[in-house]
Amino acid sequence: MDINKYIKAKKRLIDKALDRYLPSGNLKPQIIHKAMRYAVFPGGKRIRPIFTIASFEACGGKTNSILPVACAIELIHNYTLIHDDLPCMDNDEIRRGKLTCHKKFSESLALLAGDALLTLSFQLLSEAGNLDIIKEVSMAIGSRGTIGGQVVDIVKQKTELDYIASRKTGALFEAAVKAGGLFKGVDRKKIDNLANFGRLIGFTFQLIDDLIDKEGHVALYGAGYVEKRAALLTGKAETYLDIFGKKKAKRLLELSEAILKRQS
Repeated sequence: MDINKYIKAKKRLIDKALDRYLPSGNLKPQIIHKAMRYAVFPGGKRIRPIFTIASFEACGGKTNSILPVACAIELIHNYTLIHDDLPCMDNDEIRRGKLTCHKKFSESLALLAGDALLTLSFQLLSEAGNLDIIKEVSMAIGSRGTIGGQVVDIVKQKTELDYIASRKTGALFEAAVKAGGLFKGVDRKKIDNLANFGRLIGFTFQLIDDLIDKEGHVALYGAGYVEKRAALLTGKAETYLDIFGKKKAKRLLELSEAILKRQS
C-alpha cells in the first residue's frame, strides 16, 4: 500500500470512528450537535490523527485501540479551526470550500461548538485511560502551546513567526506523534525522539502552508529560503526515527515526505 492509499484508508477509519463519537444531529439540543458535525465533516485529510496512528504502529501497536486518542486529536484540531475563523480572530468566511461554522450557524453557536469539541476530546482521552497523554495534550494546546501561538499571531508580532509556527501548528503535531508512543508505553528515549520528530514535522507543515498561501515565512524570507528550510527540517526530523528502524518507521517517514511535497 503506497502512502496515498494508506492516508485514504486511515481517513476512512477515523471518519467512521468520529461519526460514532460525535452526538447525533437528532439529539437534543440538535442545533449544537449539527454545528459540531458540520465543522468536523467532511473534514480535511485527518493528517494529525493519522500521524498518531502511524506513531503507534511504529511502536508495535495495533490501529483500532488508538482510535479514541487519534480522534481526540482531530476534534481538538477542528475546535481550533472554528475559533480561528471567528470574527474576533481571523474573521474567515470559507473553510474547506464551504461556509465557516459561524457563517452557517452563528458566532455564539460556533463558539460553543468549538468548546463542545474540545470537551468531547478530553472525554475520549480520559476513556483511553492514559494520564500521560492527557497531560501532554493539555500542555500542547494551552497558553504555552496552540493558544500561545494564536495570541502572538493576533498581536501581529511578525518577528515571532518561528514562535507562532512552533506553537500554533507544531505543538499539536508533537503531541499527536508523541501520543502514539505514550499509548503503547515505549521507553523515554523513544518518546523523546517521537516528540522531536513531531515538533519538526509540525513546523515543516506550517512552512509548506506558507509556501502554498504565499504568506508568513514566505512573505518575510522568500519562497526559496522556506523551501530549503522545510527540506532541512524534514531531513533532521527523520533522523529521530532511526531508533525504530526503517521498517517500523516506514509510514512516519512516508508521511513526513508527503508533508514536504504537498501542494494543498
